[in-house]
Amino acid sequence: MVDERFDIEMIDRVAKARPEWHFIILGPVVKIDPQSLPHYANIHYLGGRKYEELPSYIAGWDIATIPFAMNESTKFISPTKTPEYLAAGKPVISTPIRDVVSPYGDNKLVHIVTNAEQFIAAAERELAKKRKTTWLKNVDDFLLYNSWDRTWGQMVRTIEDTFIQSTKTKLKKQAYV
Repeated sequence: MVDERFDIEMIDRVAKARPEWHFIILGPVVKIDPQSLPHYANIHYLGGRKYEELPSYIAGWDIATIPFAMNESTKFISPTKTPEYLAAGKPVISTPIRDVVSPYGDNKLVHIVTNAEQFIAAAERELAKKRKTTWLKNVDDFLLYNSWDRTWGQMVRTIEDTFIQSTKTKLKKQAYV
C-alpha cells in the first residue's frame, strides 16, 4: 500500500534528481491524498496487483526499495518485503526501519539510507556492480537459516523448554511443602 508510511519526500527528491531512473510503485493509494504524491514521467503508480503477478514485476527491476517514512506508523513495522526481495536476488535500499536494519543491514545484505542523497549513492553503487556472486551467496546463506519454518521450529522449542522448566519448578516447590 501507498499510505502515510511512504516516504514521499525522499522518492520525490530521488525521482527529480535521476529522471532516467524509473520507479514502479505497486499497491493502492490509501489514507493519503493521491495528489500529495510526486508525479513525474519516471514514477509509475500501477495500483494493486495480485500476489501471483508480483514475481513478473520484480524480475524486471534492477533494485527493490523499502521507502518507509520514519514516523509513528513505521515505528514497529516489520516489512515482509525484505526477504521476498532478497529471495528474488534483488539488491534492496531501505530506510532505517528497525527490523530491516537488524538483521539485514547489520549483515550488509541491504543498503540502509536516511535521505535522497544516500539513496542515490547506494543505487549508483548497485547499478555499477558487474558481479554480485558473493552478495547473492551471503543472501542465500542468510535466508536458508532464517526461514519461516526454522523460526517456527525455534519458537516451538522455546515454548516447550519454558513449559518443561516451569513444570520442574512447580514440582520442586511441591516437594518442599
